[in-house]
Amino acid sequence: MSVAMKVSSRVNHMRRGVPFSITGFYSLGNRTSVQKAMSRLAQEGVVERVSKGFYVRPKPLPSMPFIKTTASAEQVAKAWAKEHGYKLVSQGQEAAYRLGFQTQAPMKTVYWSNGPTREFKVGNQVVEVRHISGQKLRWGKTPEGTLLRGLLVTPPASVEISGLKKAIQRLSLSPVEAQSVLHKLRSLPLLNAWQGKLQQLELAF
Repeated sequence: MSVAMKVSSRVNHMRRGVPFSITGFYSLGNRTSVQKAMSRLAQEGVVERVSKGFYVRPKPLPSMPFIKTTASAEQVAKAWAKEHGYKLVSQGQEAAYRLGFQTQAPMKTVYWSNGPTREFKVGNQVVEVRHISGQKLRWGKTPEGTLLRGLLVTPPASVEISGLKKAIQRLSLSPVEAQSVLHKLRSLPLLNAWQGKLQQLELAF
């Protein structure tokens, strides 16, 4: 079987609307042959190149099958991070908005990462990935991770204890879970400015 046929066969098994990296196909033959095969499939409309090194099988809309959609810029950013083993979390401003520390949602989708800074564009969608200190990425998408990043971009003087308590409620934490999360946050030098309020809140549970 030729490299082109192998690439085509594997592509047909990829989920529609889900971005994939061409690097996963390099085991099927030499890089040049694989790239040529993928380029040919893109010209034929079998796949669409959504970012450098990333492709997707277009997905028909159920209500309008003649219209096909591709992956979102956010999906491509997440596929890129997964391929390289990078951490990827919502930026602090997004966390602050979700927690009620800010009233205005961020105008742009931004992720913090330990990978290099870069931008992903798909159609009119733009997602920015910003390299940031690994300490600010701690605990990933967990409640303590969300609180950490929200607090990092929020001045302590702008949030009352009642506001912090409401943030805990938005995360649907039990009193025991809340105490555990607050204890973790208090142990971080990054949040020294928040120590007093975090301690007050921890004692309230």
